[in-house]
Amino acid sequence: MANLQKMISEKSVVIFSKNSCCMSHTIKTLFLDFGVNPTIYELDEINRGKEIEQALAQLGCSPTVPVVFIGGQLVGGANQVMSLHLNRSLVPMLKRAGALWL
Repeated sequence: MANLQKMISEKSVVIFSKNSCCMSHTIKTLFLDFGVNPTIYELDEINRGKEIEQALAQLGCSPTVPVVFIGGQLVGGANQVMSLHLNRSLVPMLKRAGALWL
């Protein structure tokens, strides 16, 4: 869990993803289209991916991918991110975290 906290706090936007997950692809594309440079951890490719996935589940993330953290804070999965985007809250959140300069 300490390793997870370190991963989350090092960058303004962190996405935990799997290459095999279509919703992960959608969320990554959304952030990249905004011009955000997120740190992306592909849990099906990195060492200790299963451990990280279990730690995300302990934080209450269900499903465990995609999971987005902005400014060190858990935003949630695809549903939460898309809801923030649709109600125009995502861009201000990214600006406050220093991930976007529009």
